[in-house]
This record gives sequence, structure tokens and C-alpha cells, in this order.
Amino acid sequence: MVASVSFIKLFSQSLWMMWENLFAIVTKFRSQSVWRYGICKLVVLKYHGESIVCKDGHQILPGDWVGELHLDNRQVVQLTRTLGADRAGIRTARMLREAMKEISRELDSNPELSKVQALTGITLLHRGIIHGIGFEQHPIKSKWQRRWFGIYLRFLLRVLHPEGKHRVEDSTEKLSPKMLVLSKQSLKARFAPRRKEAVS
Repeated sequence: MVASVSFIKLFSQSLWMMWENLFAIVTKFRSQSVWRYGICKLVVLKYHGESIVCKDGHQILPGDWVGELHLDNRQVVQLTRTLGADRAGIRTARMLREAMKEISRELDSNPELSKVQALTGITLLHRGIIHGIGFEQHPIKSKWQRRWFGIYLRFLLRVLHPEGKHRVEDSTEKLSPKMLVLSKQSLKARFAPRRKEAVS
């Protein structure tokens, strides 16, 4: 029975990776550029949602350039297969922090990214990301978007996570999609290299 479930899981993940390859092609057409930083993909595009006021006072307005952050699920799956779910989660968190440091540097040094005002993302598993990385949590106000993202992300969790089916079934009410936002200023304040003070 275990072997059968494992085969189904592997087959489902392979199909999902094919879908992600197709989605990557579509993403190139809906964005200005796509960048890779370790375990993350940064999709640069214009923001089209409602205005957002961040905790640091920065506003994100329709038409502003943002970096839409995506985890590279192919890498996540590979880590899970080789390390197991728990160790893969820890490794993914470390790799995500390293990617954020690199993105912070790039927003200053890369002319093509200097216009990005904030990083955004949609996720079900928002608590760990908020506390560990600094993202703010904002509700998805559009009912149809909230419903669509909920269905999509629950299915993604079922396919990619070893215990995804049980997590979805046991935590359906808690798994509500949220929009995560991190302003450029907050990103730099958290991840920019600290200057060493001169010793007199």
C-alpha cells in the first residue's frame, strides 16, 4: 500500500512539474522579467490590486512595480525526497533567507530591479514566513480570487507535501490564502549588510 501511494505521489508531482513548465512560459508574457535567486523566482510586473499601506508607511499603488515571489517547487520537491519533510522545511527556510539577502542587494545594484517597490506573494502557509522573513499579512479582498487561490494552493500542498492530504483535511478552515507584502524599505532594513562601526 505504501509503495502504491508513493508511486501515485511521484506521478502526481511529475505531472505538476509539467504544469509548472507551462506556467513559466505564460509568466514570461505577463511580466517584464523573471529572475532566479537560489530557491526563489522573482517575477517583476505591475501591481493591479487595491492600494496597500505597509506598516512602515510605504504605499503600494496600482501601477507600481513589484516583485512577485515564488518558491521553486522543483527544488522543494527534491529536498523533500532526499531529506524528508522536516529537514527539507528547515533547509528551505535557510535557502529562502539567503535568497532574500541576495534580492535585497540586487534591488540596489541591478538597474532593472531598482524600480521594484515591494515583494508580494500568495500563500496558505503564511505564519512561518511572516515571523521568519518579515512579510506582512494582508487579506485577499476579492472573493473570487480568494476562492481560486484557496483551491489552487490546497491542491499544490496535497501534491508536493508528503503529508499534504492530511494537512489539508485536518486544517481546511485554517488554510486560508493570504497576500504577503514586504516593502523595499523593510526588506533592506532586515537583510541589507550591516556596516561595521569604526573603532576609535
